[in-house]
Amino acid sequence: MEKHYDLEERTEEYARMVLFLCKKISKNIENTELIKQEVRAAGSVGANYIEANDSLSKKDFALRIRICRKEAKESRYWLRLLTSINPEFENDIKPLIQESTELMNIFGAILKKSV
Repeated sequence: MEKHYDLEERTEEYARMVLFLCKKISKNIENTELIKQEVRAAGSVGANYIEANDSLSKKDFALRIRICRKEAKESRYWLRLLTSINPEFENDIKPLIQESTELMNIFGAILKKSV
């Protein structure tokens, strides 16, 4: 059965799953820097979506949605790098890469409808 989320819940769940993954990965110089970037980007997706929902104008809404899409794309980038140096976590990371891609597509569709 497919799960249904509102987008605020979905982006929060995405950030939560990224946090759980990052807790499992060993802390060395490379991973620590990648994890910092990943946690910021993944958390920013949902935070900016909440901002978009409270926006004061259509222009502000569109800007926040663009940022959501950009942060989802950045999050995917960091996840790919984490996979490169931590191939043992590929099965954990692959669904997160898929989710970041889906979020990018959702925000892209919202953006097209809002302009």
